[in-house]
Order: sequence, then structure tokens, then C-alpha cells
Amino acid sequence: MASGTLRIFTFRIGEAPAPGGGLRIGVTRRPPRGVARERWVAEGLFDVWLPAVAPSAALLARFRPRIASGADLAPLFAAYERELLGSADGRQLVELLAVLARRMPVGLGCYCEDEGRCHRTRLRRLVERAAGA
Repeated sequence: MASGTLRIFTFRIGEAPAPGGGLRIGVTRRPPRGVARERWVAEGLFDVWLPAVAPSAALLARFRPRIASGADLAPLFAAYERELLGSADGRQLVELLAVLARRMPVGLGCYCEDEGRCHRTRLRRLVERAAGA
């Protein structure tokens, strides 16, 4: 693991980027509706889109009633972690995010208003764990 302080944060897509905020990664299953790929950075949404670290469409569909009702999302987050870390590609992407966050500020963004009910918070913890933080 590269040395240095881990600089990982979360953000809501649509919030203005902070000056010097580093690399902002959209970690959503779907891209922004009605916004051309060429406009993502210009409109301050994110710098790159990485849907491979988002919950699968099947997982989101399975938990949609729980999400909509405001119920506890711990089962969703546990299933998301198993899904992501259950593949070599997922584990490698989490490791890559950890290395990047040791070298520069890295933000993980999603559309969810409530960060406490969003997978980006669990992803941040997985990256921190992979970095040994």
C-alpha cells in the first residue's frame, strides 16, 4: 500500500465541488439523466463515472421496498458488501480506490440525499479498510 494519509470523502452528485477537492467519482448504477457525458465535469457532477462499484440493478430491485419505506438498510449494505467483495474485479477496484486516496483526495458520489442511507458510505468504509485506515 502506498504511504500517506488516506484522503477519501463522499459527496452528493449535484453539489458544487470544493476547491482542491480532488478526483470526484460517480459511484452510481446509472449515469445522470439528460446530461451528456461531455458535460459531467463542466456541470460539476463528477470527473469519472465508475458504475462497477455501485450496487447491481438486481440488488437494488430486491431491496426497493425497504429503501422506499425508510426501513433499516443494514441488510442492503451487507448484501452490497458481499456482492462487491465477492468478485476479484470488485476487490481490485476497492484496492485501486484505496491507493488513489493515499495519493490524492478522492470523492465517492451518489444521488442520495441522506448519506446515512446511501451505499457510498459503505463503499468509503470498504476503501478505508482496504487501506488499513
